[in-house]
Amino acid sequence: MSRILSRSTRQIYNQSILQPHHAVSARFYAKEAVPKGLKGDEMLKGIFFDVKKKFETAIGILRKEKITIDPEDPAAVSQYAKVMKTIREKADLFSESQRIQYTIKTRTDGIQDARSYLLALKEIRLKRGLTDEIGVEGMMMEALEKVEKELKKPLMRNDKKGMALLMTEFEKVNQKLGIRKEELPKYEEQLELKIAKAQLEELKKEAHEAMDTQKKREEFKDEEMVDVKSLDIRNFI
Repeated sequence: MSRILSRSTRQIYNQSILQPHHAVSARFYAKEAVPKGLKGDEMLKGIFFDVKKKFETAIGILRKEKITIDPEDPAAVSQYAKVMKTIREKADLFSESQRIQYTIKTRTDGIQDARSYLLALKEIRLKRGLTDEIGVEGMMMEALEKVEKELKKPLMRNDKKGMALLMTEFEKVNQKLGIRKEELPKYEEQLELKIAKAQLEELKKEAHEAMDTQKKREEFKDEEMVDVKSLDIRNFI
């Protein structure tokens, strides 16, 4: 269970570092243009106390809310997503969608062509354990190939005319799939549930690994492994 808490700590720390007011400071330091009156130790101290506050907020919520490590149970996934949302709101953390948007922005910032951009999006999706159940990526790539065939050259992201053509093709894909801009909040909620399920699957895996490691110890070799669904994280905090 310590692995689960350690994982949560890393997430809180990473998200704290990515908060806008800290990210700006980091860029200043990277350029060796430290704002007047702001020293390195003061910035680090501020980040430390921010992380500490967010962590204590998260732990306080986890002590109260029941989490069932059962990624196959829709009710358990929904409850986990609800708890994580409460933590994000109370601790002022990025939502999963915001984290993905931030990741996309930072990892694709220097990409100049549309094809590499779409491949980068696919890599980000795979690393986050998300599935493309309806084949959107394939349709987007087909749309790109259609535009590039029309342009008779690779599509660059600074090509306003070419990108406008691509956006038109993407809109056709959206219409084909029944995706509407006004329903984006619903799609975001569905994404949050998918991410919650993926995180529960990872927690389940880590719990099994922790129990397997413990079972190898002499004093626990005769004990039966418990069902992870019966574990109550609140008892280990």
